[in-house]
Order: sequence, then C-alpha cells, then structure tokens
Amino acid sequence: MHKLMMMAAAMALVGMMSATPAVADEYDDLQAHPLRIVAYLIHPVGFAAEWLLTRPFHKIVSQPDLERVFGHGKHDFYGGSPVTNELSTPSGGDPNT
Repeated sequence: MHKLMMMAAAMALVGMMSATPAVADEYDDLQAHPLRIVAYLIHPVGFAAEWLLTRPFHKIVSQPDLERVFGHGKHDFYGGSPVTNELSTPSGGDPNT
C-alpha cells in the first residue's frame, strides 16, 4: 500500500512538472464594458442553476411514467441528437461529398 501511494505521488509530481502554465488571452477594451463585467459575474450563477435545478427537474418530468402528467414531449433535434458525434447529411449519403 505504501509503495502504491508513493508511486501515485511520484506520477502526480511528474504530471505537475510537465504541465504547461495557463496563459490568458490578450486584453482589449471590449472586455471593459460594464455589462461584460456583470455578465462575467452572473454567468456562473446561471451555469450552476442549469446543472443543479433545471437538468434534475427535466430528468424527473421526462420519465416515461410521468411525461403525460407533466405534459412533456419528445424533443425533435435538427440533424439528430446534439450529443452524438456523427456527421449528418441531408440525403443520408456519404458525408464526404
């Protein structure tokens, strides 16, 4: 167990030493607009609300037994499901054409 922990610590140390430092993008005056600064502050709140409130709520109301109660319907996506990595083609033919 001690050897395993030492090996994990050594691998973590090597990983940290080989990582490149993060570099911020160039600053320009467009990022100084007061509404942009407010948006930077509000965005994490919206992101957290989506993942902690709306997604779990959607999971509940989209259950097959509860869809009818809540009036939930299937979503039609343009070009297939947004979570797949497949290329969609209008004619169903070769995506390379």
